[in-house]
Amino acid sequence: MPLLTDRFGRVHDYIRISVTDRCNLRCVYCMPEEGMTFLPHEEVLSKDEIIDFMKIMVGYGIKKVRITGGEPLLRTDIVDIIAGLSAIPEIEDIAVTTNAMYLVKKAEALKEAGLTRVNISLDSLQEDRFKTITRGGRLQKVLDGIAKAEEVGFFPIKLNVVLIKGQNDDEILDFLEFTRDKDINIRFIEYMPIGHAGDSWKKQYLSLQTIFDACDEAGFAYQPVDSIRGNGPSENFRLEGAKGTFGLIHPVSSHFCASCNRLRLTADGYIKACLYWDEEMNIRPLIKNPEKLMELVQQSIDNKPESHEMAIALQDEMQSHKPTTRRMSQIGG
Repeated sequence: MPLLTDRFGRVHDYIRISVTDRCNLRCVYCMPEEGMTFLPHEEVLSKDEIIDFMKIMVGYGIKKVRITGGEPLLRTDIVDIIAGLSAIPEIEDIAVTTNAMYLVKKAEALKEAGLTRVNISLDSLQEDRFKTITRGGRLQKVLDGIAKAEEVGFFPIKLNVVLIKGQNDDEILDFLEFTRDKDINIRFIEYMPIGHAGDSWKKQYLSLQTIFDACDEAGFAYQPVDSIRGNGPSENFRLEGAKGTFGLIHPVSSHFCASCNRLRLTADGYIKACLYWDEEMNIRPLIKNPEKLMELVQQSIDNKPESHEMAIALQDEMQSHKPTTRRMSQIGG
């Protein structure tokens, strides 16, 4: 069968599947503190729908999957979902992005079910600040989750740090020091305007040149390293003598659209070819009709723009498409 290729020659072999829009935290860059309306449970894709969908997608070259949310470990059947995906021979890699609040409890079962890797959100190493950014999270639970992930053998372990101006940018060196004795990958991610009306997001945005500036000012020597196992667009580096690495994901200041290989499936069954733009198509009614489903998926890919134009938004220039109004938690990131 043909590979899923768009009009710019980008081959799509990777999908991010959101299994819930719900979360037990309210991170400031992901969702508002109040006012979120969550999907009724019957509107969320079931385990069987997700697995049946992927049995179709692998026939068109999709071989890498990341499970996202909301918080995916809130799903009571998350282990069964991972096991079902792992049983599909063509799938080579299954990862999950989690806030780690339930990782200690579920890590062993997830590993046994076939989960390959974990990405863990960690936006501050200071207890009070972490609680503020996540609106209620407990830092120690995340640290315990990281230790558990190491214990059960997940590798590589990636820690996602959304760099927020005036909130955690003074912790850059602390995060870098975290890599000296642990074989983990700290990934600094630029604040993105996903689901934000107006220009308020710009007050929190920082270019990741800030990371290099901090290293130079502190006298931290670093070198680029080969790509870390995974499917993300991170540029990776290692401090001199460090066990771990740090990566930069800068979708705004230096976008990586030219090499984008990913699709997204929302928890309510909409396929999105681009995270930022509002176009999405409902594949849920077609899961039992593979031919029609793939026609719709290919249509979504055919409509995919060359770039998400976040940098244009930063400069207040006119954009070519309409940005999404969904928050990150409603898309799956």
